[in-house]
Amino acid sequence: MQFSENTLQQVKEIIARYPEGKHKSALLPILHMAQDEFGGWLDVPVMDYVASLLKLEPIEVYEVATFYSMYNLKPVGRYHFEVCHTGPCMVNGSDDIIAYIKNKLNIEVGETTSDGMFTLKTVECLGACGYAPMMQLGKFYKEHLTKEKVDQIIDDCRKTASLQN
Repeated sequence: MQFSENTLQQVKEIIARYPEGKHKSALLPILHMAQDEFGGWLDVPVMDYVASLLKLEPIEVYEVATFYSMYNLKPVGRYHFEVCHTGPCMVNGSDDIIAYIKNKLNIEVGETTSDGMFTLKTVECLGACGYAPMMQLGKFYKEHLTKEKVDQIIDDCRKTASLQN
């Protein structure tokens, strides 16, 4: 297992930003790069590889990867619904939205649909409390969610996927 030449060059540039002995500071961006390059998730060999690049103990990488919800520790679907379930979103109906998505896609939180299209995950605050309930879908926030909006999001994802195939 090894990063592509281009990614490895970027990794070296990131590591060089930090003084010797402080390379752990490069861990977050390098984990993002690893997740992007190695299938959208971080399995143990990938995390071990990142640890070796940064001269860290593997447990130091595992601790970080398991703490942040932005890292996936198992394969995820093509469309990853990360629904906020903290206070403001809950008060505004995120529990109902989560239940609706579970029912609509026939999956539980943390699961992926059998076709590999959708994964449902609950996450801590995404910093958009004024737009609750909301979720992150890739790099985009989907705000003021309703059942109708969820249906439209799912339909849009399916249409986009069929156009790309």
